[in-house]
Amino acid sequence: MINKKAVYFIIFLTFFFSFSLSYILFQNKEKVISPLAFGDKGSKDVKDNFFKKNVVHESKIYECPLNGELHTKTQKNQWEKRRPLGVMIENHEEARPQSGLSSADIIYEIVAEGGITRFLAIYYCKDAAYVGPVRSARIYFVKILEGFGDYPLYAHVGGANTPGPADALGYIKTIGWSLYNDLNQFSVPFPYFWRDYERLPGRATEHTVYSSTIKLWQYAKDKRSLTDIDSNGNQWNTKFIPWKFRDDASYENRGAITRIDFGFWTTFASQYSVEWFYNKEKNVYLRNNGGQAHIDKNTGKQLESKNVIIIFAQESPANDGYEGGHLIYNLTGSGDVLVFHDGEVLKGTWKRESNKELFRFYDSGGKEINLVRGQIFVEVLPIGNKVNYF
Repeated sequence: MINKKAVYFIIFLTFFFSFSLSYILFQNKEKVISPLAFGDKGSKDVKDNFFKKNVVHESKIYECPLNGELHTKTQKNQWEKRRPLGVMIENHEEARPQSGLSSADIIYEIVAEGGITRFLAIYYCKDAAYVGPVRSARIYFVKILEGFGDYPLYAHVGGANTPGPADALGYIKTIGWSLYNDLNQFSVPFPYFWRDYERLPGRATEHTVYSSTIKLWQYAKDKRSLTDIDSNGNQWNTKFIPWKFRDDASYENRGAITRIDFGFWTTFASQYSVEWFYNKEKNVYLRNNGGQAHIDKNTGKQLESKNVIIIFAQESPANDGYEGGHLIYNLTGSGDVLVFHDGEVLKGTWKRESNKELFRFYDSGGKEINLVRGQIFVEVLPIGNKVNYF
């Protein structure tokens, strides 16, 4: 007669070894990497379900052409199938906290009107599945974006269209972007743009339009035949000349400038003043906006950049009769620049011969400045504005 205790013991041992073997195999199998895992997804469940349950073992050795940040082969495979995308993100107090700024490769900040700044966030190497609030175009942002190769994508909601020197929509049509690489929300339907009505209480409706870099790149591919190439097979980056990049300075070679602060228009200093605080350990600059930590709603974290570049440019009124006061900036030629990275500041000159080029930054000896790998934040201030740093 079979001993029941022996049978139970054999069953237990069989179950134990089977479970242990399955666990070992599962832990060591190759992970499946989703391309949507890179960049901010704007939701806690995505981060929990991917980043915590899937360990990405790829080496980060591939340089992002826009800001030099190093990424994986999987990420490189993604950006090589698309072209740069500029998104117009507002900075009105009711628009805060914005979503997706931390995922941008490069950000430009300039006054849009009435002392209120706006951001041109440029994406290429990373995704932001939730980005906004998206707002209207301004002509100087369009002219900056022209420097990012042939027909970069431009996402916005309408734009300045009063006849005169600040007519952004007219300029977009003149340069051949309209209904092509220009992704104006008025011509791009839902679900590529949408309103987040959960953010509406206490806010005006114009502060609720959002989009997604993933959706916008998909729309450009499906509806406009624009990926890394156009319908004729022309690459976007044939004439694009990137900046030069370098690694972080070693800890002992990092500087001691720990704070930068400035305003755009003195009458709006409290709401739109900017402070950058240098973290020597991480070698990054943390951003305050209007006296408070500038948070990305996607991540819940304060914005940080590797490079803070302050360009001084001539600002003047458009005098086009628009009640809000359209502006124009002279962003070609040359002017003064301050480049902050590695806890130090370089005083130099910016140069830009045409709208088809990037700004170039040169030190006092005339040598082009190599930027530190990582996000680049460019602040454009009127000539004569004071910048404090210590």
